[in-house]
Formats: sequence, structure tokens, C-alpha cells
Amino acid sequence: MPGSETSSQTEGSRLRLSATAVAVLYPVVCLAPLVLAVMRDVAPPAPWEILAAGLGLVGLAIIAVQFVTSGRFEIVSGRLGIDRVMAFHKTAAWWALLALLFHPVAYTVPTWLADPELGSERLVAYLTLPHYRTGVIALAALALLVVGSALRNRLRLRYEIWRAAHIILAIVALGGGLHHAVSVGRFSATGPVSIYWWIVGAAVCAVVLVLYGVRWARLHLRPWRLASVTKLADRLWELDIEPAPGTPPLRYHAGQFVWMTEGARRFPLFDHPFSIAGNPARPGVRLIIKEAGDFTNGIGTLEPGTPIGIDGPFGHFTLEAHKSDGLLLIAGGVGIAPIIGILRDLVARGHEGPVRLAYAAGAPDNFVCLPEIAAAGKTLDLRTLLLSEAASSDWQGETGPLDRDRLATMLDGLEPARTVALMCGPGPMVTAVSDTLIDLGMPMDRVIYERFDYSEGASRLDRRMRRRFLMLGAVLLAGLGGFVALTA
Repeated sequence: MPGSETSSQTEGSRLRLSATAVAVLYPVVCLAPLVLAVMRDVAPPAPWEILAAGLGLVGLAIIAVQFVTSGRFEIVSGRLGIDRVMAFHKTAAWWALLALLFHPVAYTVPTWLADPELGSERLVAYLTLPHYRTGVIALAALALLVVGSALRNRLRLRYEIWRAAHIILAIVALGGGLHHAVSVGRFSATGPVSIYWWIVGAAVCAVVLVLYGVRWARLHLRPWRLASVTKLADRLWELDIEPAPGTPPLRYHAGQFVWMTEGARRFPLFDHPFSIAGNPARPGVRLIIKEAGDFTNGIGTLEPGTPIGIDGPFGHFTLEAHKSDGLLLIAGGVGIAPIIGILRDLVARGHEGPVRLAYAAGAPDNFVCLPEIAAAGKTLDLRTLLLSEAASSDWQGETGPLDRDRLATMLDGLEPARTVALMCGPGPMVTAVSDTLIDLGMPMDRVIYERFDYSEGASRLDRRMRRRFLMLGAVLLAGLGGFVALTA
């Protein structure tokens, strides 16, 4: 996300489902094959076989839905926030893996109970007979995908290699699973469930075509050009990117982000997400990027005139999405990227409401845009706190963490229930500060954050999010239980 390697139009310009609508639609789509299977007239199976079939149906549906819960489709993620979308994407991947791991095991449970040795032989047969081979390949691909993603940082794979492996394994998992379902599935071989899987397969093909075909074409048909690269601080750069002749300007809201790629690598597989740091009134796009990975380590060497691919805008981290009387902006390190974009927008609009800015950096030399922030204070009702983690002989500002006392001072004069906090920074900072703001009386729904990556934290907001995920999982389990009860 903002200025680091970590996923369209403006707010309100296209359909964006609410969180409630997404939460309702998700189990509807995932449980649809069970509903259709109940209508299927098959030989009466045993309850364990029904459970096994149900696990396969739900697990396969979850895999299919994963293709649209990747943060790339604004109709799904536009009003949820990329943090929540990607956290759920990872959680649901584990649900699919567990369901499909227990799918063959459940078939063998009655045999295990009667004769453990025969149960083992039956399980081995399921995993080795040619009849079931595509299902086994799909399961292996899914296991590699989910476990590999969880261990990505330890594996130290290049970003592009990981993404390529991710999409290939996902396609293999779904393709193999669909073939397995329609070729050997008790409920899926014919009838409405089979039709459902053919529709799902066609829909996923269309999704992949949009993600890697249509978007590739747009990157080349609507090119951008790098106007300048400016070093702001150690390993921190600002890119000014302008639309090429014939390319329409990007309509976005301050705080959103884009996926960017450059030169001959203008293909969706090679793009990276960065927060927009510019003012939406300008025709170009400004990005503040930190050297933090394979791609960003060379960002300062890009030459002016380099062709740039821009895909976006995306994101829910905007003033338009979170109306308020007072505004608390909090930035940590390169998290200043979307925050300075919002501040620039406020200045351009002549915003009259109270604004508070807390900006923390690891060392005094790591602060950027300080003259611009100071100038903003002359036109806005702005109070600023600059906070360096490390002390320095020439640093006259404050040092230390953004603790409760400092946050309480920033909130002084603001009514917490009518204030929104927009925060971007590293995970530990986001976790600590969000909990402290809630302790100080801010409602959870008024604390909005984006992190440098999609790792989950341990704040109260994160725990509430996980509880909601568990509720969705419980709905899927209840649907599975109902399927067994109705079919047995």
C-alpha cells in the first residue's frame, strides 16, 4: 500500500456494495450449490457421505469467490477498505483448504470406524486412483497456495514470482476442482449443480480476462509518463506522473491508491499499489514511495519520460467516505503519502473545519513535506504534532511514541463522536493508536486505518473484524448442517 510493496473510479461513480450487502451475498453464493444439490435426486447416501459432498461443494465455491475478493473489484471492496477485504481473503482461503482437506476424509469415516485398516486403504485409493486425479491436483495446488502465502515472508520470494505462482495455483485449484466435481461428483455430475459449476467456471474466466487482459490493454492504450523523480529523504522518493497525450486525467479522491507499473513491464502481474499523495485538482498523479523491496529499491533510478502504467483509483480511505465535523490525520513514516494527499486536498478546497495532524518518523531526517505542512497551517485550522522516535542534537521537536497523553492533546477541542481519525502507518503503530483513540472515546467506526501490508493486527478493531468473519463462517457451517439434515 502507501509507498511500500504490499491491491475504478471515484467514490460514487460506480456501484459499490455495502458491507451488509457483501456479508449477505457471500454465504448466498457459497451455499448455492448446496441448495441446488438438495433438489438433485440421487441414491440415498449415508450422512458422512453427504457431509463429505457438502464440504467439497462449499470449499469449491469459496475458491471461486476468492477471484473477486482480491481488492481489485470496487463493487466488492470499494466500501469496505482494502485491509478488511484482504484479511477476509486470507481467512476464507483457510476455510476452503480445511473444507477440501476433510472432503475425502469424511467419505472414509464410516469405514474407519468399522475397520481402520480398510479405512486407510480407502483414503489412499481416493488420493491415488486416476478417476480422482484432478481433484487431488486441485487440493495440492490449493495447499501450496495457502501455505505458501502464509510463509511468503520467510520464503523470500520475489514479489512478481509470488504473484505469478499465486494466480497459476489458484487457476489450477479451481480448474481441477471444477473438473473433479462435474466428472465424479455425486451431486455435480449432472443437473442444476453441474450447470452452476459451468456458470462459475465461465464467470471466473471472465474475471481473469478482465484482470490480466482488459487491464493490460488499458495500461498500453492509456499510457502515462514520468515527469520527475525527487528525493525527499533517505530511501524516500516522490514521483510526479502525468497522462500522456490522449490519456484522460485520473479522477480520484485524496487518500485513494493506484496500481503502478513501468516501462516494458506494463502488465498487471508486475504492478504495485501506492497511495496517491497529490491533489485531485491536478491532472497528474503524485506518489511518495519508500525503497522497501525488489521493485521499489530501484525507484530513484527511473528516468523522466519513462512510460508508466496506472490502474485505479481504488480505496475507501477518503474524506468523502467518512463525513465528520473534525478531522484527525495520523501518519507514521511513509504513511504520510495518503495523509499529505488529503492535506493538499483540504488546502485546495479551502476547508474550514478543525484539522489535527500527528506525524511520526523514525528520525528527524526522515520527515518530508514539512514546509508544505507549515504552509497549510496558515490557511487551515490546523494543529500539528511532529514526533521523532529518535532524538537528535538539532531536533527541537518532540520525541517518543504517540501515546495516550499526546493523542488526548490532539483531540482537545474536538468532539470524539463527531470526529474521524484517518491513520496510515506500520502495523504496530496502527494497532496501538487505534486502541488508544477508542479508549479516549472515539467510536470504533470513526477510526479508519490503512497499514503498510495486509497482515492482521491485534487491535480491538481487528478483533471485531475477526469476530465478524467467524460469524460468516458459522453461517456456512449452519448451511452445511442444514444440507446434511435435509439430504440424509
